[in-house]
Amino acid sequence: MNEQLIKLFRSHVRQELNEHIIPFWLRHLIDEKNGGFIGWMSNDLVVDENAAKGLILNARLLWTFSALARFSGEDRCLEMAHYAYQTLIRDFWDYRYGGAFWSIHKGKPQCAQKKIYGQAFLIYGLAEYFQLTENPQCLAHAKELFDLIETSAWDKKKGGYFEVAEQDWTLSDKQQLSKEDLVAPKSMNTHLHILEAYTNLYVVWKSPHLERQLDHLLEIFCRHIVDPETNHFRLFFDRDWKALTGRISFGHDIEGSWLLDRAAEILNHPSRTEIINPLSLRIAQAVLKKGMDYDFGLLYESDGNGHINAEKHFWCQAEAVVGFLNACQKSGQTFYFDTAWNLWQFIENYQIDKANGEWFWKLDAERRPDMSMPKISEWKCPYHNSRACIESIQRLNELLLSPLAKKEISCR
Repeated sequence: MNEQLIKLFRSHVRQELNEHIIPFWLRHLIDEKNGGFIGWMSNDLVVDENAAKGLILNARLLWTFSALARFSGEDRCLEMAHYAYQTLIRDFWDYRYGGAFWSIHKGKPQCAQKKIYGQAFLIYGLAEYFQLTENPQCLAHAKELFDLIETSAWDKKKGGYFEVAEQDWTLSDKQQLSKEDLVAPKSMNTHLHILEAYTNLYVVWKSPHLERQLDHLLEIFCRHIVDPETNHFRLFFDRDWKALTGRISFGHDIEGSWLLDRAAEILNHPSRTEIINPLSLRIAQAVLKKGMDYDFGLLYESDGNGHINAEKHFWCQAEAVVGFLNACQKSGQTFYFDTAWNLWQFIENYQIDKANGEWFWKLDAERRPDMSMPKISEWKCPYHNSRACIESIQRLNELLLSPLAKKEISCR
């Protein structure tokens, strides 16, 4: 592997993170009029001052700036992490029933439901912020959330987690994360991000109950979520884990491949790791075979019958860079590095908005950006691309020290 290429890759990623992603979010996020963070900004940087503010954006901002502060040591990122934590605890925390509101508007709950996906992201952010600050109240909030999820959303009969609880943590009659998702009591997406959150929480809190549930989550992926014939994730399920659709999400597949590895590594159960390591590599292989387009971007979805949605969504490209670097490290196969590098060049050439900053939400099949999609919203945030940069830099540093750095890569 060519050391100079690894260093070139690393320098490109570091430049994007330090000179573009971080400055953009530091410049545009603060809501000077209403406090907290803005809720919505168009692609051409017009702010909707009346927009609701979502838990997902705010929880991901807490994770992002905590992770960036730990990674870079920048004072502005540390300040933003503090601000994000204060905003969440002041504006989103439900002091009557516990947990966090799904959305707020002008300081009051707009949607008070406890969607488990959102609670998981708050745990993810709180655990990262605790690693940064060792704030005991922060860890107490994360533990309380864990207990609430386990008490209210864990399916004691069939295993796994239900999607939605009402404000008082009783299960909702309508189990649906968003209008784009199926009405289904269980989903891959929620389980993936509970896995991600519990992994980060286990780093700072070695609870036996948390350990068991993290292991249960890995078992759920092995037994129910990963299709053993295709090595793609099944997406939506009934209460008995019957799959409700044949759709394939290539971005979630490749994101899940490295998050499964990370969970197994942190859990450190050798028997579980022996299963997860080859499984995650098979998932990456399946994405490489079916999910990569001719232009080296990652396709969005398949309906399972060969019909492809060839859009290129920003988060999918970001996660694919990390996923294929992880596959390279695990397998020793340099073509995974080649794929990650080609993906990064695709991002630089097409996904990054060179006029207004940050990344376009999505491109069509001809790589034209959808200018109607927001730059900032309850779902559009710096979590995926910032994390991809942090992970990529760390992994490229590790590759430079590995025997793989001496191998040749066929770079296009």
